[in-house]
Amino acid sequence: MKKVVVRKPTPKPADGGTALLVIDVQQELFDKSTPVYQAEAMLKNINLLVERAHLSGVPVIYVQHSAEKMLLKGTPGWQLHPALHPQPEDGRVCKLHGNAFEDTPLEEMLQAQNVSTVVACGLVSYGCVRATCLGALELGYRVILAADAHSNYSKDAVQQIEKTHKLLDAAGVERKAAAEIAFGG
Repeated sequence: MKKVVVRKPTPKPADGGTALLVIDVQQELFDKSTPVYQAEAMLKNINLLVERAHLSGVPVIYVQHSAEKMLLKGTPGWQLHPALHPQPEDGRVCKLHGNAFEDTPLEEMLQAQNVSTVVACGLVSYGCVRATCLGALELGYRVILAADAHSNYSKDAVQQIEKTHKLLDAAGVERKAAAEIAFGG
């Protein structure tokens, strides 16, 4: 397994708030020949997290990937999955890299809301979810991965998820089931 080295972060304020990052839950990823593993359960758990975040006044930020050969910005496939229902107050970030913090305003958005903890969910486990969790750790955030609210469309989906969990656990990411994640207001 590849060793992950995370540089010593600048700690965020201990009394900072929490934000929910919904990463790359875009229509085109559900249209692959290999289906998203446990897609219905993942979407249900993401919506549970979003509902709890909204009820607690916690910021929800939807992240959308854009690339040259897939997820072309503005196309139907680039749009969020129709099971998601972003509210007008929810943040939106468009990214070109796996890590949602790289070359985006995400860090500034979180700083403006005094966020010190991020809860991550979405697609794909071994790609953008992993990269964003590691990027958040590097920036000094406490990171919680919603263990049953991320997935991928690999034929080896279960093994990919387990491998991602082990790597992120070793890096310092906390892992909890969506039902166990409580947002403070």
